[in-house]
Amino acid sequence: MESRRSRKGLSMNTVLMFSILSTVAAVLACTMLVFLRTYRDSLFRSAQTGSSRTISQAAVRVDEYLDDINELMALLEGSLEGEDPDREGFFDTLLAIRPDVVAVSTYDGQGRLVNCYSLGGSVRRDAAVNLSFDAGQMEKYRSGYISPPHVVSIFEGYYPWAVTMIAPLDAAGAEAWVALDISCSNISSYISGIGIGQRGYCFLMDGRGDIVYHPQQQLIYSSLKSEDSAYIAGLEDGNHVSGGVIYTVQTLKNGNWRMVGVSYLEELISDSVREAVRLLIPSVLLILAASLIISAILSRTLSRPIHSLAEAMQRFERDADSFTYKPAPGMAREARMLSESFGQMVQRIRQLVENVRSEEINLRKTELKALQAQINPHFLYNTLDSISWMCEQGKNGEAVRMVNALATLFRISISRGHELISIRSELQHAESYLKIQSYRYKNQFTYSFDAAPECLDYLCNKITLQPLLENAIYHGINGLVDEGEIRVSVRLDGEDVLFTVEDNGNGMDEEQIRAIMGKERSDHAGIGIKNVNDRLKIYFGSPYGITIHSRPDVGTRVLVRMPKVTEEAEYENR
Repeated sequence: MESRRSRKGLSMNTVLMFSILSTVAAVLACTMLVFLRTYRDSLFRSAQTGSSRTISQAAVRVDEYLDDINELMALLEGSLEGEDPDREGFFDTLLAIRPDVVAVSTYDGQGRLVNCYSLGGSVRRDAAVNLSFDAGQMEKYRSGYISPPHVVSIFEGYYPWAVTMIAPLDAAGAEAWVALDISCSNISSYISGIGIGQRGYCFLMDGRGDIVYHPQQQLIYSSLKSEDSAYIAGLEDGNHVSGGVIYTVQTLKNGNWRMVGVSYLEELISDSVREAVRLLIPSVLLILAASLIISAILSRTLSRPIHSLAEAMQRFERDADSFTYKPAPGMAREARMLSESFGQMVQRIRQLVENVRSEEINLRKTELKALQAQINPHFLYNTLDSISWMCEQGKNGEAVRMVNALATLFRISISRGHELISIRSELQHAESYLKIQSYRYKNQFTYSFDAAPECLDYLCNKITLQPLLENAIYHGINGLVDEGEIRVSVRLDGEDVLFTVEDNGNGMDEEQIRAIMGKERSDHAGIGIKNVNDRLKIYFGSPYGITIHSRPDVGTRVLVRMPKVTEEAEYENR
């Protein structure tokens, strides 16, 4: 029945192709028809009306300002050409009420400065260059002249940015020319704040193509920006498109200045897009409704099962031991086949992992048991040699005690084939080992045991303490000038049993600790500390094992942590 249901399910390719094609076709048909029509109409409308309207408004304001300046210039000419007894007062009043007037200067027929009226600063006597009036160009000044923006250079410590209007004087005296320096700040306020789109701007140029004022004047003077002045000077009034840029040109009524607007075609698309969005809203709502329906179908037949399968794989990676998997019903045929294959793969992998783990643990246990069964030949030889020497010297009592300690050591090591023995027996084994070593080393060290009575009946791995004591003797106490000391303690720590072996020997640095923890055997061919640590982790798990704390020339402290075990059967089959 399951296989028949799988064959009747929808194909993943069919669902995917139908969904994508229907959605894309609907979106493209609606969007392209509306957007192309709106884009064409809105682009040209914005190009023709927006730029022209903005530039016309700016031109009117500048024209009004120029009218005002021309009237001011006529007033100055009348005052200078007539007999005005209070001329100084007239100019003081003028400069006070017109902050845009930088200076009013008069020049004689040879172009020499006669008078200069200004509130901004005093005239320099040694001015080498006068950028407001060039005596060599007076022929050009006779019909009236407005200069490009420049720095007024005749003042001491005062360098305003200005435009100079020059006119001839019809006077009987020596004064032949009047120059009116107008601050660029007013013209700047009329032009700098005008924008066409996001990046568009406008500027002033004269009939020859020279820029009179530009909002990015400093960038142009620094050659960081340029304008195609020759091309723009040849354009007639109106809108012109070149290279994606719209130039709107309008000649001012007063003077020979021209207002130029610069805007960019790509920015005009934004208006079209906004209009298209308003028209597309009904279509978008329909598309969203269709997308919701299609998404629900995809989620039920494809997305949700595959997402569930991916989460199952992640859970299997995190916890393969307790993982269980059951395919969800209602899947597409391909998704169901993939889920069933994954379920079979999970079962197979768990079986293989269990087999490998069991074989590895058995192999490791066998190896550790073989190590436990080995008798350190150096230790046995030295012990028997010491017993023989004691007998020859007539120290029969000491020889008997040493033989008894050796017998106890071997009896506990064998422990009838059990891996776990009581802590009481393990302490007896450790004491027998220390007793033998104290005879051999002629009482170079002392030892003590401190075990909590409630710990003695718990079980532990046999031959756990002996490798630690061996390491304390050979690497810590051996070679000390003073008497060595070894302390063994056993305490409960929550649900664990904590063994501690301390000595006052030579100590170790971190590199030596890593070396000892990495050795499979000790230097004397006995069971290495690494083997003890591996055995603890194999039987009890990764939280348990050996931790070493040591300081050179101070001593070493070894901690052995294992759980509270009452029966060997709890761990013998793990």
